[in-house]
Amino acid sequence: MDFRSTFSRTRLFRGARALLLGLLIGPAAAAPGDDAFLQARDAFAKGDRAKLARALDNLQGHELRIWAEYYQLRMQIDDDPSGVARFLSLQSGSLAAERLRSDWIKASGKRGQWDVVLREYPLLLQPDLEAQCYSLQARLQSGDGEAQRAVLDDARPVWSAAADLPEACRPVVDALVAARKLNADDIWERIRRLLEAKKPQQALLAARYLPDAQAPDARALDAVTDNPMRFLARLPNKYLAEARNDRGQRETLIYAIARIAANDPQAAADQYDKIAPALPEAERAYGWGQIALQAARKHMPQALVWFAQADAGPLSDEQLAWWVRMALRVGDWKTVRRVVQRMPPAVAGQPDWIYWNGRALAAQGKTAEAHAQYQRIVGQANFYGSLAADELGQTVAPPPRAPALSAQELGEALANDGLRRSLALFRIDARVDAVREWNWSLRGMSDRQLLAAAEVARRNDVWDRAINTADRTVSQHDFSLRYLAPYREKVEPKAHALGLDAGWVYGLMRQESRFVIQAKSTVGAQGLMQVMPATAAWVAKKIGLAGYHPKHAMDMDTNITLGTNYMKLVLDGLDDHPVLASAAYNAGPGRAKKWRADVPLEGAIYAECIPFNETRDYVKKVMNNAVYYNAIFEGRPQSLKRELGIVRPRGNGDTGADVLP
Repeated sequence: MDFRSTFSRTRLFRGARALLLGLLIGPAAAAPGDDAFLQARDAFAKGDRAKLARALDNLQGHELRIWAEYYQLRMQIDDDPSGVARFLSLQSGSLAAERLRSDWIKASGKRGQWDVVLREYPLLLQPDLEAQCYSLQARLQSGDGEAQRAVLDDARPVWSAAADLPEACRPVVDALVAARKLNADDIWERIRRLLEAKKPQQALLAARYLPDAQAPDARALDAVTDNPMRFLARLPNKYLAEARNDRGQRETLIYAIARIAANDPQAAADQYDKIAPALPEAERAYGWGQIALQAARKHMPQALVWFAQADAGPLSDEQLAWWVRMALRVGDWKTVRRVVQRMPPAVAGQPDWIYWNGRALAAQGKTAEAHAQYQRIVGQANFYGSLAADELGQTVAPPPRAPALSAQELGEALANDGLRRSLALFRIDARVDAVREWNWSLRGMSDRQLLAAAEVARRNDVWDRAINTADRTVSQHDFSLRYLAPYREKVEPKAHALGLDAGWVYGLMRQESRFVIQAKSTVGAQGLMQVMPATAAWVAKKIGLAGYHPKHAMDMDTNITLGTNYMKLVLDGLDDHPVLASAAYNAGPGRAKKWRADVPLEGAIYAECIPFNETRDYVKKVMNNAVYYNAIFEGRPQSLKRELGIVRPRGNGDTGADVLP
């Protein structure tokens, strides 16, 4: 059936027709033409134009024909782009059109067809860095002196981009350097950032723009990357004296210290004490900042001393965040307040630092000011919004549910071409492309449209898109969609039999897989509960799961059995504390145990100070999810702070963690 023509008559007819044909029948089975599309995709991957053309003939009326047409035009774009403009006009606003326009800009830029680039680039909605650089090149080529100066001002952020610079950006950077829009400090800032990211070869490419007298020695950087301690030990006696007048040498020394600090901050500090006096103040402070950051990630108390020694230099957002975290860990609220105030406004205005700033104010007896901070984030359905509610004496509960969706609203959502394409991609198990298509289609939607789209996803069992879409609403909400609880008939009996809190189990599943049964992580975790194969085998043996085979881990019922039993085992092995158990589920029991302190810590502070970014975010979301699930399951408000509790000092009730995988 050609849905595009069926739904093209009137808005009302589209909505009603979609409701009748789609929403009432639930998840879609395979459709005619799916095989033809898969053949088209395969032909595109292999560069087989003839096979792709044959597949296109069998895709009349299919939701995914637009992508097969994109494949054909993409294959022709370098030698015959004649059909591109027509496609962009007919498919305006679609993800396929956006992708093809970006491809056309890049192909035209490589050929120096600047008129195409200048015409098409402003129509891109989400340009990437390569397309941006071709646009800048085109403007440099076509403008006069004054216009070129304006272009160079616009090009300045390219140098500061976190991503590696594509080849298209090189002429732009060359122009910036030639016009003296980048100075040596700007270049060193990028070199440092690349070295911190362990990209020494990219750093050397950036160093080509330095004056010869300042450039670091490539062989020295290689030696530091290979073995920084050996590099320092083999330095000639005159190296440090020469470094006073050679920034390349000084920065190489700091790089060596930073490399050592990644494994042993104290050893790095001991070495740096010998080097630091030879460095200018700002560079000296930068080196201490590198040591302090690594020490903070290892929860070393000395980090606070080293951060203080770095205070005179530039500190990144990450370094400032870890300075605050270490101050939290030792209860130094004065430092928490001072460092949050030093953060850039955009960073200090994030919910985490607003909350901790409020706590610091409260610790200093400034209750009214603290409450003013909490009021800025209370009501937000995140970890810190929930904690702010606790500090204000409130509880956490879902907001009032938005009015029910009308048949027309639901019908219009299903009639949305992009959403329908996404569902078709989910149908053929092209999940990555399906998610991209879905997210693209949500642009500019109102709360009502988002809720309708989320409901369409729910009715098609695309749980992750239902949750993520409902999460986007601003003023009208439906937390039964945000906190979906599928498979309760399978999950709750297992949770209750093990004495596990069902809200916590669902909070973890929501974060692990968004209830995607076939989910697989890049490291091999599988299924709803993302159980690692080795862990699954260990748990199966531990609980006596008869006839277990690794392939069974993807079976939903078995996966839930393995996951809930592992949750119970880590909970029992880590002081019966859900924060520790959540950290263990993501990063391993040994790490969760290691991250405890020698003194009691608030559960919120323990979570805040988890060294791994992924695990820190994970634990916060799991625990906040659990509070909302319990509020829904139990029909009464909850307290996140109570659930987080106090993490007792290391050695209390964590001996069982030693035998857990």
